[in-house]
Amino acid sequence: MIVILLGYMASGKSTIGKILAKKLNYEFLDLDDFIEASEKRSIKDIFETLGEIYFRKKESYYLSKILSKSNNIVLALGGGTPCYGNNMEMLLQHRNVTSVYLNATIKSLVNRLENEKEKRPLISHLKTKHQLNEFVGKHLFERFQFYNKANYTINTDDKNENEIVEAIILRLF
Repeated sequence: MIVILLGYMASGKSTIGKILAKKLNYEFLDLDDFIEASEKRSIKDIFETLGEIYFRKKESYYLSKILSKSNNIVLALGGGTPCYGNNMEMLLQHRNVTSVYLNATIKSLVNRLENEKEKRPLISHLKTKHQLNEFVGKHLFERFQFYNKANYTINTDDKNENEIVEAIILRLF
């Protein structure tokens, strides 16, 4: 089985994914890390030099490549991955995939993202917390229709990492 974790930036996909993979004895992959290793450059560099359209095409390509594996994998997607191309449909139609949306409030996401702006190309230009709040709110509104198609939704606010992992495991088995 391939367990896909999706959600907005800073929703905990990579952190939760590593813990979940360890508990299930599955391989853990982070799609952004996989892209960086395959392209031999950072996501930030790809965005800056080749643009978002190039990145989104490669993102779909590498997602498809990972989904073709038959191993037991926990895969953390990038925040935008389900929203571009036919990525969400690809996940939903794949017989070996279960998708889980890690749902966090705007307030939680903004608090987590505030000190990570430099590492995140989509928000690195935002100067104030108000701008970040507006950006996240708008993006979540646009992306919710995709995130909401996941097989399961786990609300992550007011839960620690182990509680989130246990909630996922209860849904999976």
